[in-house]
Amino acid sequence: MMRDILLISLPLAAAPLAAQQLASAAVPTAAAAALPPSSASRANAVRAITPPVIDGREGDPIWERAQVIQGFRMFEPVEDGPERFHSVARVAYDEKYLYVLVRAFDPHPDSIVALLSRRDVRTPSDQIKVMIDSYHDRRTGYEFAVNPIGVKRDYYTFNDGEEDESWDGVWDVATRVDSLGWVAEFRIPFNQLRFPERETHTFGIMLTREIARTNERMSWPVYRRSRAGIASQFGDVGGITGIGKPRRLEITPYVVATNATRASADVAGEVTGYGRSQRLTGGADIKYGVSSNLTLDATVNPDFGQVEADPAVLNLGAFETFFDERRPFFIEGTGIFRFDVNCNDGRCNGLFYSRRIGRSPQLSDLDGWSDASTPTATTILSAAKLTGRLSNGLSVGVLDALTARESGVGGRTVEPRTNYFVARLQQDLRNGRSGVGVMFTAVDRSLDQWSADYLRRAAYAGGVDFRHRFLGERYELTGFLAGTRVAGSAKAIAATQESSVHYYQRPDDGVRFDSTRTSLGGDAEQIGLSKIGGGIVRGSTSFTRFSPGFEINDVGFLSQAGRQSWSNWVQLQFNTPRGFYRSLRVNFNEWQSWTTQGFRAAHRTTFGGNVNAHAEFKNSWWGHIGVGVDNAGAVYCDFCARGGPAVRLSPALFAWAGIEGDTRRALAPQLWVNYNHGDAGRSRMIEVNPLLTYRASSRFDVTLGPDLTRETSDAQYLDQLEDPGAGITHFTFARLDRTTLGVTSRANFTFSPNLSLQLYAQPYVSTGHYSDWRELDEPRSASYDRRYRSFTPADTSLRLSSYDFNAKQFHSTTVLRWEYRRGSTLFFVWTQGREQDDRNPGSFGFRRDYGDLFRSHPDNTFLIKASYWFSP
Repeated sequence: MMRDILLISLPLAAAPLAAQQLASAAVPTAAAAALPPSSASRANAVRAITPPVIDGREGDPIWERAQVIQGFRMFEPVEDGPERFHSVARVAYDEKYLYVLVRAFDPHPDSIVALLSRRDVRTPSDQIKVMIDSYHDRRTGYEFAVNPIGVKRDYYTFNDGEEDESWDGVWDVATRVDSLGWVAEFRIPFNQLRFPERETHTFGIMLTREIARTNERMSWPVYRRSRAGIASQFGDVGGITGIGKPRRLEITPYVVATNATRASADVAGEVTGYGRSQRLTGGADIKYGVSSNLTLDATVNPDFGQVEADPAVLNLGAFETFFDERRPFFIEGTGIFRFDVNCNDGRCNGLFYSRRIGRSPQLSDLDGWSDASTPTATTILSAAKLTGRLSNGLSVGVLDALTARESGVGGRTVEPRTNYFVARLQQDLRNGRSGVGVMFTAVDRSLDQWSADYLRRAAYAGGVDFRHRFLGERYELTGFLAGTRVAGSAKAIAATQESSVHYYQRPDDGVRFDSTRTSLGGDAEQIGLSKIGGGIVRGSTSFTRFSPGFEINDVGFLSQAGRQSWSNWVQLQFNTPRGFYRSLRVNFNEWQSWTTQGFRAAHRTTFGGNVNAHAEFKNSWWGHIGVGVDNAGAVYCDFCARGGPAVRLSPALFAWAGIEGDTRRALAPQLWVNYNHGDAGRSRMIEVNPLLTYRASSRFDVTLGPDLTRETSDAQYLDQLEDPGAGITHFTFARLDRTTLGVTSRANFTFSPNLSLQLYAQPYVSTGHYSDWRELDEPRSASYDRRYRSFTPADTSLRLSSYDFNAKQFHSTTVLRWEYRRGSTLFFVWTQGREQDDRNPGSFGFRRDYGDLFRSHPDNTFLIKASYWFSP
C-alpha cells in the first residue's frame, strides 16, 4: 500500500492474551449466555462494580461478565451482507459512565489504516463508531467515532438521519492494535447525554465498523440503506438502572489577546496610514444541565477569531449571497431550530439564519458613514439557548442574543443595539413517525436618528409545520404555514417594499407600492409528498407559495417573495454492486414557478428540468454528470430589471461533470466542469475547478484547488438612469465579459490528535469588461433582439467603461490548535486580508493582478485564545 499509510502492529508477545480474549468472545460466559441471543437487535448492559481502565485492553473483569454482542452485517457496498472480518462488542455502565468495548478482528493487522489528524477531521482510516439514542425516541442520537490511533470524532444526529458535526462532547477512548486486529474502548459520561428521568433506561444503539483498505462498512444491528432514517434503525441496549440525574455544569472561561492592523483615515474617510492596536478581552461559555434532558448554553462576549474566513465573492446578482455558519456556539445544536421554507441546490434555509446575529453593520455601506476604522462585525454582548427533549417527545429550543450598537464616522449608528429571540417546539407522535412543530422569531432594534429611516424597528415571524410517515414508513407527507410582520418608519418600510426580495415598484406585477405604510405582513405555505424508502425508486413533489409581503430576513433568510413554485424529483437508487459500479444514483428533476398573480404563462418565472447521475466505481473513484434546460417555453424574469418590467428569457442549456479520485491514496485528484449556454447563443459560461489533495505522510496533507470561470453575459443588468427632461427611467443592460480566478489552498500538519496546525488561503481576482450598452425596448418579446435597443446616456460624460471592474481579495487563516487537557484548548491564530480594486479595470492578467494583490497593504491580526474547561 502507499507509504503514507501508518501501519501499526503489536509484538507477538501479545498473542497469547489476545487468543484467550478471542476464545471468550467466541464462546460467551454462562452469565452472557442467559441473555438474549447476541445476533438479535437487543442487548443488555451490565453494571460495573469496578470501572474498567480505559486502555484499549480487554482484561478488565467487567468485560468478562458483559454480554457479547456479535452478528455485525455489512451495509456498504452490499446491504445486509456477511461481515468480512468478525467484530464483537460489549456494553457496561456505572452511575457516571457508559462503557463500550469493540474488538475488530483483522487477519492482517499490519494493513490496518490509521491516519493522523486533529479531532473531528475524517480521514480514510479504519473506524469504529458508537451511536447512542439516549432519549430512545428513534429520532435523535449521539455519535462517537475513533480510528485505530485514537483520533476522535463526534456528532449529534437529529431528524432521524441529519448530522450536526459541530457538537463536541467531553469523553474518553483508548485504542490498541495487536496481532488479532484492533480494540476501541469508550468511556462516555452520562452528563454528556440527555435522557428522561426514570429508574430504568433503554438506549437505542448502533455500532459500526469501517475497513478502509476494502472500503467496506459493517454495523450491529444491520443498517439498511433502502430504508429511510438512521436512528429509527438502532438496536436496543437495556438493563441500565439507577443512573439518576447527572450533575451537568461545564464552564469554559477564555481570554483573548489580539494585535491587529488599524488604519487611520482623514475626514473624507481616505486611509492616511496604518498602525497597530492591542486588545485584551475575556468571556466565557457555560453549559448547565437544567434537568437530565434540558441543557442551557450561554456565552458572554464570545470570540470566534479562530473561525475560518468566508470565501471571497463578487456578487453582481440581485440577491444576497448565502454564507454557511461557522461559529461554534451557533452551529452546535442548530438542528432543533430548523424551520426550512426554501431549498435550492441542496441548501435549505428558512425562519432562522444565525449569521444575522453579529452580522456586518448594515449601514456601513452608506456613503460617508464609515471609514477604515469602522467595525466589520457587530459585537455580540451575550447569547443563551435552552435545548432538549422532554419525556413526552417534545423537543424544545429557545435562543436569545443581544448585540451592541456600532458606530461609524461622526458617531453615526451603522448597526443599532438589537435583541434576537427564537423559540422552537416539536412534538413527536406515533413513536416519532409523525410530528408537529411551531416556531416563533422576534427582532427588536433600538433605533435612533441615524438608523430609523433605514432599518426596521421590529420583525416577527411564526409558523407551524408537520410531518407524517405512512405505508410502512416508505412515504412521508410534510408541510408548513408561516406568517410575518415587520414594522418601522415609512421610509424603512418603503425600502423593504423596494428591496430585491419584494420589488413592489415593478410596473407590471399587480402589487401596489405604498410609501405611507409603516408595517408589512405576509404568509407562506408548503405541502410536499415524498417516497423515502422501499425499492429502488425515491422521489418527491412539493408546492410552495410566498406572498409578496413575506419578510424573514431580519433573523431568517429568503431571496425572493411573491412567488409560488412546484418542483418534482425522482431518483433511481442502485445500491448493490454490479458491472462497473459499487453504487449508482440517477436523478430526474423538474421545476416551474409563477408570480402570485396566477398560473398563466405570462406569469411564469421559471420552467426547466435536468437529469444527473452519480456513480461510485469499483476502484472507489466517483463520477458525476448532469444535463438540463432552463427557461423552457414562455418564461419571464421579474427581477432582472431590478424593479423594472419583467423580461422574457430565452431557453438556456447547461451541463456539468465531475470526477473524484480515491481518497485513500496519497494523491487524490478531482475535476469539476460546468457549462451553460443561453440568450439565443450570445451568453455562455465555462467553469473549470481542478482539485488535488496530496498526503505526504500520515501527519501532513495539502490541498490545492484553482477555480477558473470565463463568462460572457450578453444581458447583464447594469444600471437605472433617470432622464428628468423626458420623465423616463432607462433600465440598462450590457454585454459583460468576465474572468474570475480563485485559488483555494489548505495545509494540515498534525503533531498528535490534540495538537495540529492548519493553514487556509484564498487569493481571488474577478475582472469584467462591459460593451454594447442597451436598454429595455420590448421586454416581453419572444424575439431576443427586440427586447433591447441601443442606449446612449443623456449625460455625455457618462462612459460605459466606468462600470468595468478588477476586484481582488485575499483571505488567509493560520491556526495552531492545542487541546492541552480534556475540553481545554489553546489557539494561536494569524489572519490576513488584502483588497485591491483600483487598477486595470476591465482586463485580466494573472501575473499582473496577483502581483498587485500581494503588493497591497495587508490587514494582519494575531490572536491568542486560551480556554479552560472544568465541571464542578
